Amino acid sequence: MSFLIAVLLIIIALWLVAILFLRGEDLDQYDRDDDSGACKSFAGKNGPSGEHGKCVASIREFGKQARRMSKQERLGSIRRFMEEMPEGREFAGDFVPVDAGGVPAEWVLAPRADPSKRVLYIHGGAFMAGSHRSHRNITNRFSEMTGAAVLAIDYRLMPENRREDGIADCRTAYRWILENGPDGAGPPTHLVVSGDSAGGNLALSLVAWARDEGLRAADAVVAFSPSVDGVYSSPSIRSNVSSDIMLGPLFGPLLKIPQAIRAWLYLLEFRFNPANPVVSPVLGDLSNLPPTLIQVSEAEMLLDDTRRYVRKARASGSPAVAQSWPHMLHVWQIFYPEVPEAEQAFQEVQLFLQGLE
Repeated sequence: MSFLIAVLLIIIALWLVAILFLRGEDLDQYDRDDDSGACKSFAGKNGPSGEHGKCVASIREFGKQARRMSKQERLGSIRRFMEEMPEGREFAGDFVPVDAGGVPAEWVLAPRADPSKRVLYIHGGAFMAGSHRSHRNITNRFSEMTGAAVLAIDYRLMPENRREDGIADCRTAYRWILENGPDGAGPPTHLVVSGDSAGGNLALSLVAWARDEGLRAADAVVAFSPSVDGVYSSPSIRSNVSSDIMLGPLFGPLLKIPQAIRAWLYLLEFRFNPANPVVSPVLGDLSNLPPTLIQVSEAEMLLDDTRRYVRKARASGSPAVAQSWPHMLHVWQIFYPEVPEAEQAFQEVQLFLQGLE
């Protein structure tokens, strides 16, 4: 009997710790649409393009195959799928390997790119997949539209490495790009930090860290469908599970686990409190941050995470805006140039950056 009581007390203690220390602040107030300038929706008259529909079919087929694989086989398959995305494409720009202070990377240089204008790009892939190569569709387009040199980094991936190793690599690359360009040593005249999904998480965490370190701030931040809340508390995390073709099958099953248990699992897997702003940027101080643009699909689980981040940033005095497209895949920008909505998204990024000059 005493053993059962002891077990019960331990369970209650663990539950209380999760509730009191692993949840972070209540963000419900940022679900209200009180700021008309915070979020803009781009709804097409005719719905998603046919080209986007082909991408959806491809992702669905890949998902069917992946469900029959072991966890290890699935990870290998996802990594191969992402690495093969740029195959067969012709790029006008050059891809130049570089050691960014110990972090493997490449400079992406469109014709006539200005080496003093720089973009630090952090790829997505759930912290477990992706590379500078897998995201060349995005990085090459970034260099073309901005006339900047893009530094695409290969931060260390899980599960071979710890989550904190990837964070450390991003910080190292940030310090390095402040002092080095594709033509040698020298500071940037203009700096943008960008990333998608997991890379968007790292980008938003990075600029807050740079502020706290007193480093030269980025002139702008652009994030595509970033993950910003490890607590997974926003409404769309649940409401968009079925409509999120990419993330729903991967992360939907986690929502069946009680929140307190999920918090402990997060802590054990990543060795971070899920409420720590280093891994959950929306739960940190969002004041004095660079102008920020976040693009997200209205069909994905991370929709309300984006809205919460932007509304909180604006309430904290930081210029930020969210742009959303209905029915799109998670990080549909990577399907440029085939998908028209991807080009539309990049045009909005270009307008945003031009408006800051």
